Amino acid sequence: MKLEIKNIHKSFDGTEVLHGVSFYATEGSALGLLGRNGAGKTTTIRILMGVFHANDGEVLLDGKPFEPNTHKIGYMPEERGMYPKKKVLEQLIYFGQLRNVSKQEAKENALRLLDKLGIPEYANRKLETLSKGNQQKVQLVQTLINDPEIIILDEPFSGLDPVNSQMLKDLIEEEITRGKLVIFSSHQMGYVEEFCKDIVILNKGDVVLKGELRKIQKEYGDHKLILNANNMTTNDLSNLLESKLKECIRMVEVRKDFVIFEILAGYTKKEITQKVLGLDIDIDVFGDYKPTLTDIFVMKAGDE
Repeated sequence: MKLEIKNIHKSFDGTEVLHGVSFYATEGSALGLLGRNGAGKTTTIRILMGVFHANDGEVLLDGKPFEPNTHKIGYMPEERGMYPKKKVLEQLIYFGQLRNVSKQEAKENALRLLDKLGIPEYANRKLETLSKGNQQKVQLVQTLINDPEIIILDEPFSGLDPVNSQMLKDLIEEEITRGKLVIFSSHQMGYVEEFCKDIVILNKGDVVLKGELRKIQKEYGDHKLILNANNMTTNDLSNLLESKLKECIRMVEVRKDFVIFEILAGYTKKEITQKVLGLDIDIDVFGDYKPTLTDIFVMKAGDE
């Protein structure tokens, strides 16, 4: 199964907010849909869900126009939409029936998922009496109540402690292993790195980067090294490198714990290593630069 967003344009009140957005997601893997607030993530998801209509472009499933109402979709929005004064199991069954699941199957699915997430004792409690983290887990149960083929998660880990986060991670990973198509939107880059094989970064309505995350990280880290020394600050180390090795490296960034520099064309990593080892410094850290997703996100979506 391949879900494709193809050249989507969307305007509100004459202002275009999506400028030809294109990407795709496939079953059995998770796609990270990333961007700053206002980048166009939610608008894109709502077009995919059929809540908004695009001004131009199309959404395809296996090459054919995608009709959301004819497929089992689980959507967990950032803004929660359950009923605080209703009992948990009662409303989970209700949401399941809205998605064409029988009352009995919805009940079985709800109880099974509540148990997996460690909160079976809350089935007959009003939602508002639960902690924020447990309400979040109930929201995920509601998302998965109809055993969806396509799962869209918007900030699923918001407000969760590490133990509850691990429970949600295990359940989401299980869904991916079962062959579900997952689109995962979050500002918590660590979770995206754990789950997502591919990423798309939106900035002001444009796709500024997309592809396989590991390949992107390798590309952004290529020919770059990190260095720190015990006997000087990173600012002093940066000045030393620029003084002694200016013909063969370019400083990229000075951080609190290390500096990042790039090997210039015509020089090898081995040659630079020999030059660094020849400096009068007490080396603490020295090696390849492996950019995090946060590093890459800031480069592509941060302010100029």
